[in-house]
Amino acid sequence: MNLEVVIVDDERIGRQRLRRLLAKEPEVEVVAECADGSTAVEAVKEHAPDLLFLDIQMPGLDGFQVIDFIAPIAQPAVVFVTAFDKHAVHAFETCAVDYLLKPVAPARLAKTLQRVRAYLSASPLPIAARILTGATATTQRFTVRSGQRTSFVAPEQIDWIEADGNYAILHVGAQNHLLRETMSALEEQLAAGDFLRVSRSAIVRLERVKEMHAGAGGHHFVLLNDGQRVPVTRSVRDIQARVRSR
Repeated sequence: MNLEVVIVDDERIGRQRLRRLLAKEPEVEVVAECADGSTAVEAVKEHAPDLLFLDIQMPGLDGFQVIDFIAPIAQPAVVFVTAFDKHAVHAFETCAVDYLLKPVAPARLAKTLQRVRAYLSASPLPIAARILTGATATTQRFTVRSGQRTSFVAPEQIDWIEADGNYAILHVGAQNHLLRETMSALEEQLAAGDFLRVSRSAIVRLERVKEMHAGAGGHHFVLLNDGQRVPVTRSVRDIQARVRSR
């Protein structure tokens, strides 16, 4: 099995050493090197790699935050590479395939690649299918972090989604979860039959809509089952038709 790999490490020496070791391994292609977490997220979007070698302690986004940001986008196998063993438990809680300590030994790397290939071969979906599309998004849970806690939010739990700059706020009952994702990307990922974008800054779950209201100055809003009001700019008739069809 050929593996397309992205290396993420803020230390150039670390990236170079890992690339040299991987060059000696058969059927391994390094498609990108990244010196920070933000670049890593973009590389995953662009290359959809099979395997991500990921440092943990980096300026800006750390390795765990990178995992949070790529979870709604793609699901490569992840191997953490770090100089510290104190993060091992947390690493495996994120479903990492393996955990390597620097400096990486060639024999240990070879064993990791065997483990990765076994993991990918056992996956019920081919690599390309693990990239989220409208067809797969309905079963995808969103990964959100709050401090040291990682939560998984299924689409059916969401009442509505609110735009907040380059982030989105998932409103789930009395809880709010911040997710680094655009509204357009979320609109593509969520099942069109279940969700509707009612304005530039809001997506609602149709079954949560209780009423439509006309406000002052011709402004409209939908009232959700829990009493939340969500302003709308989309055609009222369109929204009513979509709600009735549920």
